[in-house]
Amino acid sequence: QVQLVESGGGLVQPGGSLRLSCAASGRIFSIYGMGWYRQAPGKQRELVATITSGGSTNYADSVKGRFTISRGNAKNTVYLQMNSLKPEDTAVYYCNADRVVMSGSGYGYDYWGQGTQVTVAS
Repeated sequence: QVQLVESGGGLVQPGGSLRLSCAASGRIFSIYGMGWYRQAPGKQRELVATITSGGSTNYADSVKGRFTISRGNAKNTVYLQMNSLKPEDTAVYYCNADRVVMSGSGYGYDYWGQGTQVTVAS
């Protein structure tokens, strides 16, 4: 139905930057909400940032002022610009799409990508 593919993860030194990308494909007419979540080893998955189709954003307190979420012109893409990275940002980052209006008819909810590893270390 809906596939999400993330890219852009990797190894970066503390203080560095990375930009994550996520593209959604499938029988999609529109997507209301897209977001990024992360899961560090031994921890639960947590919200990083979300953005609606109208551009409203929400950030975890731990990333405010350092990370910026944005939607692409195609509206089925979402990006996460991560600056001033810290070792505690190390995690697998997952893209999420929620409240998808499907082409033709119907709705879909809560789709996830396969994740991309971000490692912040010197």
